[in-house]
Amino acid sequence: MRQGAVGQVRSVVRDGRRLVEKRLSDPARHDNEVRALQALVGSGLPVPELVEEHPGTILMTELPGARLDDQDPVARREALRASAQLLRGLHEAEPPSGLLPPPDDAAIIRRYRAADAPPLPLVIPSASGLAFCHGDWTDGNLLSVKGRITGVVDWEAAHVGDPLRELSRAAWGAGRKDPLSADALIDAYGADPVRVRAWYPIHAAELWLWFAEAGPPAYLAELTADLRAGRI
Repeated sequence: MRQGAVGQVRSVVRDGRRLVEKRLSDPARHDNEVRALQALVGSGLPVPELVEEHPGTILMTELPGARLDDQDPVARREALRASAQLLRGLHEAEPPSGLLPPPDDAAIIRRYRAADAPPLPLVIPSASGLAFCHGDWTDGNLLSVKGRITGVVDWEAAHVGDPLRELSRAAWGAGRKDPLSADALIDAYGADPVRVRAWYPIHAAELWLWFAEAGPPAYLAELTADLRAGRI
């Protein structure tokens, strides 16, 4: 089973117990994930239990379920809707101190405008507050069984940031595969769709920059074509 897409992740067995070993080369992101997992103990969110932690290596419990991006559209939509209440619960939780800073949207806009990128209406929406954010609430980091979320993994990007921005990023990513998934997530969270979608150009610019710098080229070409066609 895959858990996470950043760093090196593998399943291991220790004393008959199935665990996940995650290696992160960036010490700051390693420490960030440890802080987030420690803060979420007893929160009610289905997150891995930290078993051991050494420089560069985190050993945690393996959670049941399949990643949402491995599921059919109907099951994925149902699970995304279920995840909305967990996301709201996270945003209401007390964040630990020392988390990494939130995304720098002004810097994203500057970098995007300086690149040979498709035009986008880039304006930072008004803030909706500050909250404990996961940082990458996507269907690749959510596990489920029969529509119930059984795991939220990959906490290395956790931060204190704008909760509506985080919801919007999740909805925008889900909507690129299935527009109904975005609607389901926004509705289940209880947010204003207009305010959520106001963030979409920022997410498009951020992902375009990621593909431009890290690839793969085919993904960059696909996103560029979508943006030039006005499909944000």
